[in-house]
Amino acid sequence: MIHAYTGAAVRAAESPLLRAGQGAALMRRAAWGLARVVVRELRSHGPVAGATVTALVGTGNNGGDALWALAFLRRRGVNAVAVPTGERIHEAGLAALRRAGGRVADQIPVDAVMLIDGVLGTGARGGWEPPLVPAGITVVACDLPSGVDAETGHVAGGVIPADLTVTFGALKTGLVVGAGAQAAGRVEVVDIGLGTYLEESDVSSLERDDALAVFAQPAWDDHKYSRGVLGVCAGSEQYPGAAVLVCSSALASGLGMVQYAGPRRAADLVLTAHPEVVAGSGVEGKAQAWVAGPGLGSDDDARSRLAAVVDACVDGGLPLVLDASALGLVTLDHLSRLRSAGCEVVLTPHQGELVKLVDRLAPHLAGGFADLVKADPVAAARRTAGALGVVVLLKGSTTVSAAPGGRTLVQNEGGPELATAGTGDCLAGLVGSTLVRTQHGGLSATVEKAAAAAWLHGTAGSTTASGGPFGASSLASAVRHALTDR
Repeated sequence: MIHAYTGAAVRAAESPLLRAGQGAALMRRAAWGLARVVVRELRSHGPVAGATVTALVGTGNNGGDALWALAFLRRRGVNAVAVPTGERIHEAGLAALRRAGGRVADQIPVDAVMLIDGVLGTGARGGWEPPLVPAGITVVACDLPSGVDAETGHVAGGVIPADLTVTFGALKTGLVVGAGAQAAGRVEVVDIGLGTYLEESDVSSLERDDALAVFAQPAWDDHKYSRGVLGVCAGSEQYPGAAVLVCSSALASGLGMVQYAGPRRAADLVLTAHPEVVAGSGVEGKAQAWVAGPGLGSDDDARSRLAAVVDACVDGGLPLVLDASALGLVTLDHLSRLRSAGCEVVLTPHQGELVKLVDRLAPHLAGGFADLVKADPVAAARRTAGALGVVVLLKGSTTVSAAPGGRTLVQNEGGPELATAGTGDCLAGLVGSTLVRTQHGGLSATVEKAAAAAWLHGTAGSTTASGGPFGASSLASAVRHALTDR
């Protein structure tokens, strides 16, 4: 599992070392780590000695890191050039560069093969207008790309997209969320000795083995019920295909059984695609968790079907995933009854659905909430989870899974290829699949299961996209591939 920290948390971890007079040492450790990575990247393309590396140098410590890195690079024979971006410059770093034989210029040299972005650091806020970067040059961000908010990943103005970000002390939250993750490119962490001073991480991300552990292969003595039975309340006469997509992804994830409750037209499509599904019109059966909402509609029949699923979950203390149409139908009374019965509930909105949900069920959060969702999706998901007492899986360029207690996981697998109709239905089926495998464990465990589903969904999307544009019905086979490629 990967752990990330806010910029504020990293600065707090640095504070005791700074008070002990180790500020200069910290800067040199960071710069030495940055220089080593730059040398490795230069080697991958040709000789190190004689290559021109330039740095855009800001007025603060981030600029100091870049200057010291240039000084170290100059000692390896690199033509090291600093381009200041402000009237002030870090004096010690500049002196080190000049002692090493580096130089200062007013623009990026035409022969530069690599650019270090050392303009803005973790304490910067607000937008900036970056200079024009020559095409074809490799960009290495110093700690984080200038213009990225280290706390949220938000980009308020311009940014120089990095091929590689070398971050110091710990991974920053802003490098794994939204626009910040997109701008960061590959990310490497340089240890500068903060480990014992860092407190609890802000967000985490599941890695491959973490996610696959949730979708564990069956044991030798498993049977169809012990492998998990998922109930699906999805589809309608108007949107029957949603039911097929939910069932397809759930079956592909390796469940023991899928039980479908829905209208005849949708049930016929489900059974044509998957005759192994147990289909009926009601919620009676052996379901150990339910998914409700995809393609359900918003009429009285949809409300009645959702109410029946809520009753079944309350009666059995069963986990419930609410997606798509169900997000507009669920009531505070439903959620209160589910919480009282000990049911684990996961809501899976995209940003627009989350804004509407909060406006309807948590109006005390609604003021400015639409802006918050865009600027800080982690905070938006956490506030909603806390207000409603559920796990929120917020879909977007970064998938954010947040529990009421604040535990948050973010996943960046997949990409815009998943922005096509029906992929959210597939994700709902995968989330439901995780909930029947290891039941209960509290909402802290549930949020990890939701993140595992997001990992699998994104990984399957990336695999499918390698063959070109696709529709959501292609995801199930890619889910199977991701699970068998262990």
